[in-house]
Amino acid sequence: MACLGVFVAYLPVTTVSVSLPAIQRALGASTSELSWVSDAFVLPMAAFILTAGVFGDVHGRKKVFLTGLLLTAAGAATALSAATVQVVWIGQALAGLGAAALLPTTLALISHAVPDFRERGKYIGIWAMCLLGALAVGGVLAGTVVSHTEWRWIFVAPIPVALIAFVIAVRLLADSRAPHGRRLDWPGQITAALAITALVYGVIEGGAGSFTDAEVLVALAVAVISGVLFVRVERRSTSPMLDLSLFRSPGFAATTLVAMVMFMAMIGFFFVLSLYFGMVQHLDTLGAAWRMLLVTGAALVVSGPAGRLMHRLSTRGMITVGLLMVTASLLFLLGAGADTSFGSLSWRLILLGLGMGLVTTPMTATAVGSVPHQLAGMAAAGNNAFRQVGGALGPAVLGALLTSRAASALPGHLADAGVSDATGARVEAAVQANGLGGASGVPLGAEAGRVWAAVGDSFLDGMHLCLIVAAALTLLAAVLAFVLLRTPRAATPSARIVRGGSGAETPATAVARTES
Repeated sequence: MACLGVFVAYLPVTTVSVSLPAIQRALGASTSELSWVSDAFVLPMAAFILTAGVFGDVHGRKKVFLTGLLLTAAGAATALSAATVQVVWIGQALAGLGAAALLPTTLALISHAVPDFRERGKYIGIWAMCLLGALAVGGVLAGTVVSHTEWRWIFVAPIPVALIAFVIAVRLLADSRAPHGRRLDWPGQITAALAITALVYGVIEGGAGSFTDAEVLVALAVAVISGVLFVRVERRSTSPMLDLSLFRSPGFAATTLVAMVMFMAMIGFFFVLSLYFGMVQHLDTLGAAWRMLLVTGAALVVSGPAGRLMHRLSTRGMITVGLLMVTASLLFLLGAGADTSFGSLSWRLILLGLGMGLVTTPMTATAVGSVPHQLAGMAAAGNNAFRQVGGALGPAVLGALLTSRAASALPGHLADAGVSDATGARVEAAVQANGLGGASGVPLGAEAGRVWAAVGDSFLDGMHLCLIVAAALTLLAAVLAFVLLRTPRAATPSARIVRGGSGAETPATAVARTES
């Protein structure tokens, strides 16, 4: 059930990613509005995943798991009926809430069923394969659907899958809770949600307009203040949503930081890559999906063996090498242009997928396995929350960089292409208002070919900047993994377990014990 749950949670990711150009054409969405199509899913996932973990610990993980499935189905049904981009956002937000409920509970269910760390790694490897399998299936499924019907039908598939999983889970899934008493931490939830939402909103709107706009400055200030308050609240809480002592575990702290940086780079790059296939190479959704499948398919192939090898090889070495492979592939993609062939792109995308697959399983298993199994729900939720924060910031940051760089390069490319001053001025105004896709609303007449060639060249300038930034982020993640990850020392017979006043081992002392 854990594998089916994570499959349902991640099915919308590539389903929507490869369909972004089709959604943009159908709904006339600007680049910033298109960023919100992705972030409307990731943002609630990041903001509420910690709360979902606590709900599961307190009220039972089966209830949270079932709620997540229903929310996923409701989100898909809402997006299916969308006539405007705003309704797509609502559907994506509901699906993101569903994913927030599913992710921590699926890992906690595995940890509850398999308390032994070494044995658990194998099952987390299978869990990671199902996650990557959803990414692989989603893109091809969306491409097939859009090739034969309207883009909105890409949202049909998650509905029956989620409902079938719900029926099976009601009958077969055993419930579990955290063995020690916990309660909901509303101050922590409110401050965390405010911090994450304000940060992502500020970055997206700052990229679309200016970071000196009053609303952007207010949003970023709210993010900083809420983040500081979250730390203060969690440090003083007797039942924190995220016990900050978890970060005393080097394995948890390192993999959480690496996951956030890596997802910021990768999810942001997938957003840009999807637009490249549609706007520059003029591929249909299925053509883009087959190319994205090279990434997710390669990751899927290697993630299973990675789970089996992580106890024979150095986890730090596997994660570091995988991240360096991702970095290299991003730098190799700098050579991609408007007419780059499928064959020339394929080996670079496969290298990217192999690196991702080598990282995903050991990173997840290390984060969950570096704390006692009774804290696995909190650890899984915390690791996934920071991962999704990075995933939410990725499209926002790289989308802003893409738009800014492409818009600044466009006048020069229009002049080089011989576009008349009058047409060039109209195109530039449309792009400033609505992103590069705004050029499609300008009457171009006989100059259409030259204009679109200039728009494509401008997009490539922006994409190359995004590739450099994404490569720098994954290289940073590789350095962090190499420096921070270490093999925990074996526990000694004299290790002392400190008990709290209730006689239960506290999260802080439990983490300390795993590192002693």
